[in-house]
Amino acid sequence: MRPDDICPGDFRPYDIIVKKRNGSGHTPEEIQYLIHHYTKGDIPDYQISAWLMALFLNGLNEDETFYLTKAMLESGKIIDLSSIDKPKVDKHSTGGVGDKISLMLAPAVAACGVVVPMTSGRGLGFTGGTLDKLESIPGYNVNLTEEEFISILQKVGFAMTGQTESIAPADKKLYALRDVTGTIENISLITSSILSKKLAEGADSIIMDIKFGSGAFMKTKEKALQLAHTLSAITKKMGKKAVCVLTSMDEPLGRAVGNSLEVIESIECMRGSEYKDLIAVTSILGGYMLLTGGIVSTIQEGGIKIREKLKNGEAFDRFIESIKAQGGDDELIMDTNKFESARYSIEILSQKSGFVNIMNTEYIGTAAVYLGAGRFSKEDSIDYSAGIIIHKKIEDFVKTKEKLVTLYYNNAKYLNQAIDLVEKAYTIEDDNNSQFQLIHEVIQ
Repeated sequence: MRPDDICPGDFRPYDIIVKKRNGSGHTPEEIQYLIHHYTKGDIPDYQISAWLMALFLNGLNEDETFYLTKAMLESGKIIDLSSIDKPKVDKHSTGGVGDKISLMLAPAVAACGVVVPMTSGRGLGFTGGTLDKLESIPGYNVNLTEEEFISILQKVGFAMTGQTESIAPADKKLYALRDVTGTIENISLITSSILSKKLAEGADSIIMDIKFGSGAFMKTKEKALQLAHTLSAITKKMGKKAVCVLTSMDEPLGRAVGNSLEVIESIECMRGSEYKDLIAVTSILGGYMLLTGGIVSTIQEGGIKIREKLKNGEAFDRFIESIKAQGGDDELIMDTNKFESARYSIEILSQKSGFVNIMNTEYIGTAAVYLGAGRFSKEDSIDYSAGIIIHKKIEDFVKTKEKLVTLYYNNAKYLNQAIDLVEKAYTIEDDNNSQFQLIHEVIQ
């Protein structure tokens, strides 16, 4: 049954709500009806809010999650990339602090011959967003038309854009409602939200970085595994390849947190600086992108190729091409000293000597928001130059009065709150008792 074949008289929203409230399953037609007519404006927010709470409490099984993802995907346009005669693979991250991986990953993968169509997001809560980072580059256009998106993919090999009005409009409406009804943290709703946008890009495969820990929305490995298995299963039901890599967010990635600071660090990494954690995550995600794209026959071979592209400058050259193609000022990329700098900085010093055993990464991310690098509400503007440089991470030894972090800011309104959070983020002890592990399981 096609969406437009379903008339408002075929079902009553009330009956569907009560069915899920009582713990029963939905048919494909019931879910399609709700999503289609809610997107069109035929069903009011208050009824969908009741339905969201009912499914939040009683859950959706795998088939229902598939029906929901499919209905949300079909609520908008699906980009046709059949004109591009190369493997097309995208990457998604569930979000973290200092997560700048896409900035290096997409050009490195593109330099290996895989096309990367990437729809990215903005910062959410204490986590940063790729679009905000890219917009710290003056002139960079993250609002591409479909024609521009395809043209840049053909020319450069990757493109990064925001979600358009025509891509999964049901997700936009549902997400806004979930945000104010306490129904964000549901595996089926998270899965359908992610995949309805990602599958609309036209990629053949999706590699997903599922983060867990203090700086992630999924705090435990158990929850991350549950999400990974669901994402993998639904992606395959939709006829696409999927790989989920579980990575830790118990410390920030790299040493920079904040938009232009993270762009600069990414550039440094693509120009030969050794950031072990950034390279490790980029190479495993990129390796699987090359593997599912048919470029290599093993993940080890894929990881080696990604590292080569980062080391020999080919990823950086491809990044420059992207900046030019999307209207950004490439002079800043060639000379990062030209990025606008924050007017003020303050160093946070350790009050004791010992080993860093724990970093509350959510505190670090929230401190960056207080400095102006993120938003308290979606209407807030971002200070692209604000942020944090981390000098000491887990397992590092620190001396009394040695620098832990440096804060960069232009507005001191919430500076004391940022300082307090950073100081509370560090647990420093006499012995090195850390059990930190960056990369965990892979779900295929």
